[in-house]
Amino acid sequence: MSFTPWTLLVDAGIVSLLLLIGKLLRSKVRLIQRFFIPPSLLAGIFGLVLGPEVLGWLPLSDKLGTYAGILIALVFSCIPITSGGGRKSDGSSRIGRMWAYSQAGMLLQWAFGGALGLWALSRIWPVDEAFGLSMPAGFCGGHGTAAAIGESFASYGVDEMQSLAMTAATVGIIASVVIGMWLISWGAARGKTQYICAFENLSPELRTGILPPDKRVSMGKASFSAISLDSMTFNFAVVAMIALGGYGLAKLISLIWPALMLPVFSCAFIVGILVRWILVRAKADEHLSKPIIGHLSGAFTDYLVAFGVASIKLEIVGKFVVPLLILLAVGLLVTLFYVFWVGSRIHKTAPFEKSIFTWGWFTGTMAMGIALLRITDPDSKSGCLDDYAFAYLYIAPVEIALVSLSPLAFCNGLGWLFILICALAGAGILGFAAARGWMRRAAE
Repeated sequence: MSFTPWTLLVDAGIVSLLLLIGKLLRSKVRLIQRFFIPPSLLAGIFGLVLGPEVLGWLPLSDKLGTYAGILIALVFSCIPITSGGGRKSDGSSRIGRMWAYSQAGMLLQWAFGGALGLWALSRIWPVDEAFGLSMPAGFCGGHGTAAAIGESFASYGVDEMQSLAMTAATVGIIASVVIGMWLISWGAARGKTQYICAFENLSPELRTGILPPDKRVSMGKASFSAISLDSMTFNFAVVAMIALGGYGLAKLISLIWPALMLPVFSCAFIVGILVRWILVRAKADEHLSKPIIGHLSGAFTDYLVAFGVASIKLEIVGKFVVPLLILLAVGLLVTLFYVFWVGSRIHKTAPFEKSIFTWGWFTGTMAMGIALLRITDPDSKSGCLDDYAFAYLYIAPVEIALVSLSPLAFCNGLGWLFILICALAGAGILGFAAARGWMRRAAE
């Protein structure tokens, strides 16, 4: 059918309804609460099953994958604004350990997935040489990175990557919780946990996702009088302007150097850094509200997950189901080994708690990691999130580079070089950690 502005309204309205249904189910159904399934994932699954791909009951358009590409550009437009000016922590050793552990794991997961696809799976099945990247893009990256890498590969004619990466991300979220809950039970039975909390003892807001009245906070401060320009409008306008700048920069680069097709989200991140620098120099950054932009980013992400999962092409998944299952199963096993073997050796304090958190975000999402951490560390005594929040400032640029450069490398016959660089960098970081004396078992 032809696409009109009303088509966008219908798609957005249907997905919004599905998000509300997903939220209702999360707040009422105990099984969904126990597995911490986010409403956005439920909405995406409902859209996939009830939409044109399966039952055809919902009149969703064929542009859902395009929406995901736009939304990821908006999410990356928010990052430079929300991540700047962070407060440094005094736990430099803990932060260094968390950085080395997380950064090396990310690089090695990309190297392993790429190598398995390039040198094994593509030799047996008729899959693209970059097939293996769907695993790290979906696991470590989540649905956001899956959408981003799908958009990047689509520009090179590899259209199936988004469906494969979205499927990997969905499997990863489920595996992160199912295996994570089993690991917590196993760790508690063997005395490896320090601050264990049963699911039944979790606070209601963690189980249902609904904050009680006494814990509700403001979403941000208004910088303008509504008589001139609403503060939400101003903050959204800045984000949209950055995304537009990223789109323009991507088009400009493709005109100057056609072989270098940088994705819009990467260019939006670059433009966002420039815009933030200009605002700081002009002393106008005080008018921006980090909390508001953070909530905008969260909203974009919710819709991104819903649209992304609903846009999965089951025909593509079915076509590659055997190599995809092998890739994801082996990826889970290797990730499990790395997370807990290295985690038990690099973290001086709360190694199990920090490892279970990393398992959550290495296979699912940050929300999954936090959910698992809250079970093992309900009072935040481990300092895991504090250390990770600062360490991620150094991890984020590398993650963006991986997503941006991997399509360029694989689609130009340089996949082997990308894999080699990731493997050497990951091993080098672990070697650096060992040289610093971080790779030792020790208890505080």
